[in-house]
Amino acid sequence: MKQYYKICMFLVFAAAFGSCKKYLDVTPDNTATLDYAFQSRNEAENYLFACYSPLQVLSDVLRNPGFTSSAEIVIPDPSLVTYSNLGSGEEGFNLLKGSQNVVNPAMNFWDGAGQGLPMFQAIRRCNIFLENIDKAQGILPTDKQRWVAEVKFLKAYYHYWLVRMYGPIPILRKSLPIDATTAEVRVKREPVDSAFNYVEQLLNEAITDLPQELPDPSSEFGRITKPIALAVKAEVLSTAASPQFNGNPDYANFKGKDGVNLFSTGTDPKKWQKAMAACKDAIDACEGLGLKLYQFIKPGNIGTITDQLNLVLTLQNAVTERSELNKEVIWSLNPIFTYQKFALPRLTIFGVTQYHDIKSNFSAPLGIAQMFYTANGVPITEDKTWDYSSRYSIGTGDDKNSSFVENGYPTANLNLNREARYYANLGFDGGIWFGHGRTEQNNALYVQAVSTSGTAYAGPNNYININVTGYWPKKLVHYQTTYFLNDQTTATEVGYRLPMMRLADLYLLYAEAINEVNGPTADAFRYIDIVRNRAGLQGVKQSWDQFSTNAGEYSSKEGMRKIIHQERRIELCFEGRIGWDLRRWKELESVLNVPIQGWNWKQTTNRQAYYTPQTLFQPVFNKRDYLWPIADNSLTVNPNLVQNPGW
Repeated sequence: MKQYYKICMFLVFAAAFGSCKKYLDVTPDNTATLDYAFQSRNEAENYLFACYSPLQVLSDVLRNPGFTSSAEIVIPDPSLVTYSNLGSGEEGFNLLKGSQNVVNPAMNFWDGAGQGLPMFQAIRRCNIFLENIDKAQGILPTDKQRWVAEVKFLKAYYHYWLVRMYGPIPILRKSLPIDATTAEVRVKREPVDSAFNYVEQLLNEAITDLPQELPDPSSEFGRITKPIALAVKAEVLSTAASPQFNGNPDYANFKGKDGVNLFSTGTDPKKWQKAMAACKDAIDACEGLGLKLYQFIKPGNIGTITDQLNLVLTLQNAVTERSELNKEVIWSLNPIFTYQKFALPRLTIFGVTQYHDIKSNFSAPLGIAQMFYTANGVPITEDKTWDYSSRYSIGTGDDKNSSFVENGYPTANLNLNREARYYANLGFDGGIWFGHGRTEQNNALYVQAVSTSGTAYAGPNNYININVTGYWPKKLVHYQTTYFLNDQTTATEVGYRLPMMRLADLYLLYAEAINEVNGPTADAFRYIDIVRNRAGLQGVKQSWDQFSTNAGEYSSKEGMRKIIHQERRIELCFEGRIGWDLRRWKELESVLNVPIQGWNWKQTTNRQAYYTPQTLFQPVFNKRDYLWPIADNSLTVNPNLVQNPGW
């Protein structure tokens, strides 16, 4: 029988290692005995890769609540389309409409259902590795040290994912024995602080033994390094210090079955101090390895482009440039982002005829378009030189905006005189979409979302695969990706890996922590201004003093906090990060208390009628929605568990 297992495992591993890029996608063969799984170096290493497997699945943005339930992107209501494009992937988006329940929770990472992964199983797998790795023969001590550190990181991250979603969780410090009693199996939820402390402990242990860089990046891409672990630690501690988890009064009476408070009853300012120190350690480690904010370098096959368009490509490619060429990316996972066709409008007549292939229905709400700054680097509601009251009226693309909007094209004033990140993030009616097979700026394609001539390629030519707001998340499409440019058969998708964390994220996290500890000091301005300057904007003080009706807003901790939060929402838009930020800040409720709106996309003849905001739906989000419900069945199976408040 043992020989039979050996043959089976050999076949599984041989298939898994057919391509070096698939090595992190190995799933464990549970028919093998633990003795065989840790019999030798090869088998132990494959079990290590199995521990990585759930992490790789998390690269799928449809499994990321921070991407689907933040209202940065919405999808068409099923009543508007002939068939569903996303299948079960729609569950996260549907949470915005109040679909969450306790019978079959969507995105259930507790049990592994509804687009969620069984995260406790992932943790158990890590425990099995840590408890058995010493059995394996032929492993160099340095390799074993590194592998243990990697698995401790994974175990920490899986716990962190759960605590972010559920708050207090059972902490699986070790595997339960196979003969565990009923009482041992019925674990309890431990306080939030205990969970965060345990995650921090594991990360600290991992950081000590992780490599500074990957010894062989070509074959090991996706494995954890010390800078990655330091950056994740900074995020973890910032989350623990934030209002959702630090003395949240909404959970003052939330207790376990044993009467223990599951949330701290008072705010602890020391948590922000720890987060600030962790951010600085991570920045030092990343910069020490030469990481820096990305700058687009025009390749030889691109003709003359303006400095403005070069800036747009810098900001767009900070996300879509290949990770190995992008010194800004701290961490990305191995799988390639597979949803470019959902974020791309139809730009040619051939794209219209191939509507089944160009999904085109990732739609950015009007509220996201209004979130970005003006060209002066301040909110559109505050800019003294920008006519906020006329934002829905029709203006015309002019020389000043010619790198962003087709010259002479009638479009909403909302689309004119905005910061470069607006044009790097959003595709819209009349907006320049440089690339897509074009190499000269004067041949740049523009998104014709609606046209009085009735030739709108990107408009609602059919009710299959439609954009329901008039805005596409352009940032998620590599500028060289093309779909049916000159014929009906050719599509070239330039693949990339969506970053899990990049340096701009870390800089803004550090600015946030500094402000929470010390207020708006010089260092807080320094790190937010580094990001703003790369986006072509002046620093916060200069912009607010010159252009804002709230000049001096940055001088208080509260005012600076508001500015930093908006800066993060702009810089990290569509990257699956902001949904988590809005939750930890306790601001998602206010964001989702306003209707989700877009342009009147059904209007194809009257341009001003098109630029009339229409409500798609009113989001449903209450205080209870900050934490995920535990399925009723799980509470029945384990009576020691308590449900989250409001569920």
